[in-house]
Amino acid sequence: MMVVGIVAVCAVLLVLAFLVPRLSRHPERGTQRTLGAGSRAGGKAPGVLGRIFSKPFRSSSKAVGKSGSAGRRARGNMPF
Repeated sequence: MMVVGIVAVCAVLLVLAFLVPRLSRHPERGTQRTLGAGSRAGGKAPGVLGRIFSKPFRSSSKAVGKSGSAGRRARGNMPF
């Protein structure tokens, strides 16, 4: 279920970053802040479990950042 949510957020951010690049940064940062809190909470588990619990949040945060930057980069390559 979380995977579907992250894919949906990435798709929305990609479209938003393409259409209105400046306004897309706030939702992107908010999403990354939320995922960072989940990563920090998961990382408090002892030992190897901490890395295992925080990894999905770290990789999701990275995907959100790449999605937003890809939309802004595509917008920058447009001829108009």
